[in-house]
Amino acid sequence: MIPNGTEFVLLIVLALIILGPDKLPEYAAKLAQFVRSARDMAEGAKSQIREEMGPGFEDVDWKALDPRQYDPRRIVREALATPAGGVAAAGAMAEATRETAAGRAANEAAIAGGGPGGSPRRGQAFDPARPTPWDVDAT
Repeated sequence: MIPNGTEFVLLIVLALIILGPDKLPEYAAKLAQFVRSARDMAEGAKSQIREEMGPGFEDVDWKALDPRQYDPRRIVREALATPAGGVAAAGAMAEATRETAAGRAANEAAIAGGGPGGSPRRGQAFDPARPTPWDVDAT
């Protein structure tokens, strides 16, 4: 949590009360030294990573690899909003509907004209051109 203005003032007042005005400059200097050493360590780590990763490290677009950008709802919305994507999505939906209707019709025909499981009755030849019957409720 990053302190806002009032919290920062409260921290300073508490430090004055706890440490006292005579030791406060000494601890402030120690805090400043710690912040500088932490910043130097972070810069050293960055430079070491750059050396180990090689020259291609600078060319990486880190924002493109951010996983927060992969919102499935946004991706679908964009795909359906674009003219090409919308047409492709509508075509795929229509094809799926046709396949479902054809499968249902084949299933009903197989049940009406076939034996158990939609297999042909005795005397009927197996027709490989006919679609395999399937149960809509079971899938």
